[in-house]
Amino acid sequence: MTVKGVYLFVFPGFADWEPAHALAELRRRGGYRVETVALTLEPVQSMGGLSILPCRTVAQVDPIDVAAFILPGGDQWEREPPDPGLTALLYELNRGAVPIAAICGATTALAKLGLLAGRRHTSNGLAYLQAQVPDYRESDNYVDVPAVRDRGLITASGLADVEFAGELFAELTVFTDAGRELWTKYFRGGRVPSSP
Repeated sequence: MTVKGVYLFVFPGFADWEPAHALAELRRRGGYRVETVALTLEPVQSMGGLSILPCRTVAQVDPIDVAAFILPGGDQWEREPPDPGLTALLYELNRGAVPIAAICGATTALAKLGLLAGRRHTSNGLAYLQAQVPDYRESDNYVDVPAVRDRGLITASGLADVEFAGELFAELTVFTDAGRELWTKYFRGGRVPSSP
């Protein structure tokens, strides 16, 4: 049986730390392949200076192979509209009920594309979404919490990388509920509990 991939969209200046917890455990505990995807196959430098060589382009993604598609934050989301090729892929994934996860500024891309419509979601604050997306009309579905999961859509604040990972784990059934709660407690609390 072929294992589906967890696809991470990378672009110049993407916030490399935001998906890191999720990717590590989805690969290690969940057994998923991690695939990096970009607009071209040219190396991409993250906000933290990591050089990433994309596995494939957006145009080469086979939606059938995608277990989840992750959009990390980065300043690009605030400066530019989503690329047409990426837009087409996100719409196709959404139609196919493939989970899409966006954190920090990437939530504005989902708002611009109308993918938040009718679903509970969060971001870096309601005022942030309203300022970044002037035609945003989903404030009734905005939830002021670190991360939200609603019918295959995961959104999170840029300060909620641990909670973002937890929602991806829940969506892809990595860890039990108790295991996920314990994992979150470890990484949020900064302490490994002593043995009984």
